[in-house]
Amino acid sequence: MYPDRPARGPVPGRMNNKERLLIARQPMPERDADVRSCSFDEVNLGLTADVARTEATRCLECRKAHCVVGCPVGVDIPGFITLVTAGRMEEAARLLFDGNSLPGVTGRVCPQETQCEGECPRGGKMPGVDGKPVGIGYLERYVADWAAEHLDVLPEPAPPSGKKVAVIGSGPAGLTAAGELIKSGHEVTVYEAFHEPGGVLLYGIPEFRLPKEIVRREVDRLVRQGVKIEDNAIVGRTYTLPELREQYDAVFVAVGAGLPVFMDVPGENLKGVFSANEYLTRVNLMGAWRQDGETPVLHGRRVAVVGGGNVAMDAVRTARRLGAEEAVIVYRRSKTELPARAEEVHHAEQEGVRFELLTAPLRVLGDDRRWVTGLECRRMELGEPDGSGRRWPVPVAGSEFVFDCDTVIVAIGTRANPLLTSTAPDLVLNRWGYIETDDGGESSMPGVFAGGDIVRGAATVILAMGDGKRISASINRYLAQTPVAAG
Repeated sequence: MYPDRPARGPVPGRMNNKERLLIARQPMPERDADVRSCSFDEVNLGLTADVARTEATRCLECRKAHCVVGCPVGVDIPGFITLVTAGRMEEAARLLFDGNSLPGVTGRVCPQETQCEGECPRGGKMPGVDGKPVGIGYLERYVADWAAEHLDVLPEPAPPSGKKVAVIGSGPAGLTAAGELIKSGHEVTVYEAFHEPGGVLLYGIPEFRLPKEIVRREVDRLVRQGVKIEDNAIVGRTYTLPELREQYDAVFVAVGAGLPVFMDVPGENLKGVFSANEYLTRVNLMGAWRQDGETPVLHGRRVAVVGGGNVAMDAVRTARRLGAEEAVIVYRRSKTELPARAEEVHHAEQEGVRFELLTAPLRVLGDDRRWVTGLECRRMELGEPDGSGRRWPVPVAGSEFVFDCDTVIVAIGTRANPLLTSTAPDLVLNRWGYIETDDGGESSMPGVFAGGDIVRGAATVILAMGDGKRISASINRYLAQTPVAAG
């Protein structure tokens, strides 16, 4: 499939697998924890060229590419890593971008440890010096950043198909689909509700984990390929879904699941309680961390963040950078069950975040002016597993206590926002309000496809991107059967 990949097998001067197994995984350089906990500068600094090639050399070039099986967007991982090892960086970059529209993003925020790296045989499945998988995410980031400095990876433009596609939402699913569809020669317009494209990549993930410059770089590349982007376009208010369907040959809905879920406990409407969505959006997208910002956010002194996922880690680490003397994660299960990436938990611990594990909130306490003064909690212990496979938390009688705080941030999940779907009565939803689709991603409205969190519920960036790539192929097949342009 990739005839220009460096040949495998015995080559003079190349290492064999016994030698490769003796090479330890190369660490990611990072900023000092005391320095970075007061700064929004990116934590991870990226690999140098020499370190990247050393890490790439650790790849065993398995006959069966286990890592590709674990990649939702199907990147030819052994292929681009082999090219890095050979120093053929331009070819590595083109191969990587051919499979992944946003490698600069996924190299930073994708949970590789449970996906591509989780399938790597080096990760404890065979003898080696450290039992750690190849740093696929580190190498992906390295190649993407190298390309940004040395190469314009725009693909050759495809002949115009004469078809028009609307993509609703400019998050990971929408941007990925737009990139795939423009490569097929379609006219693609992305509709974004906010004033700048990027979706959750821009408003949800903090600068210290994913610099906004990286997101804007990826969006700019799509625009240079021909993707049109209309900002401040709220589908459900500015336009309705049926209106867009009349104007376009196909529509891809990728609006995510941005409606916050709250705890449903007394005191949750007190001043000083935020949803993580609001808190992170105001900081990341609206400059609320600045004292002169137009929409300032409270700089809490003692902050409790309820939840244990990546969003909770983003919120608590943001609070720390905004000057919180004490920033605490309140999570009802143990550390083993934390759904956040291990790297994010590790970084949070290094930055002074405290974890109140096996702890569940009971109510938010406030003063006579309705400002938060504390969070009443109860200790938990783990019982039998629930439907998710994790052990269910059970209350410990008489274990109630109060954590004194002035800010509470709720990060326990999100659900579908009905704003768009309420304008399309023919759209079939499930009982949770998510769009139902067939295996190809097509909804009950002919020509309207959907993917990402609005279909699967809140999930990861890379799973949304996988949907965008897979469903764009379905849209191509659909358009091939509809010769007459809409409108």
